[in-house]
Amino acid sequence: MSQSPSPPPLSSLYHEKQRLELCAVHALNNLLQRRHFTKEELDNLCGRLAPGSLLNPHRSLFGTGNYDVNILMAALLTQGLAAIWWDKRKSLSSLVLSQIHGFILNIPSNVTLGFVSLPIQRKHWVAVRQVNGSYYNLDSKLKAPAHIGNEDELRKFLQEQIAQEPCELLLVVERSVEEDGSWLLAL
Repeated sequence: MSQSPSPPPLSSLYHEKQRLELCAVHALNNLLQRRHFTKEELDNLCGRLAPGSLLNPHRSLFGTGNYDVNILMAALLTQGLAAIWWDKRKSLSSLVLSQIHGFILNIPSNVTLGFVSLPIQRKHWVAVRQVNGSYYNLDSKLKAPAHIGNEDELRKFLQEQIAQEPCELLLVVERSVEEDGSWLLAL
């Protein structure tokens, strides 16, 4: 009986940790596996998507982040990538994982003040992707990336996440893959 290969050491993975309400910045950078986006760049995208607005609808009123899906999608486009909103009524077995660059989840997350968890939930962006043959949860609220495993384990993980309400899943693909639809098995 052959054993599956060992996952790469966690130290070889790029993983930004949570600060302020910048989970969108961290999710994008963790997905790309490098520091690319900054708060200033996403704020600039907010301004371009809502020019002249006094209160920008794409981020926190206080300017601490909390970016919406439009900003994530616009940021991905600057990298030749596209985000596809996953229809949770479909089976994850219809995904062609080899055509998918990664995943971004929007999950409910408890608000904390220091060490105290408040009975309030907000949305939180989380990146998941494959690195060296294994899938990882690159949630910026984790101390380190969490190993998910192979394709079957990834599908199980994603199913568990999207079963929670209100959770949304975005597939991140190359623009050409979005255009030709090769991320989805033809049925």
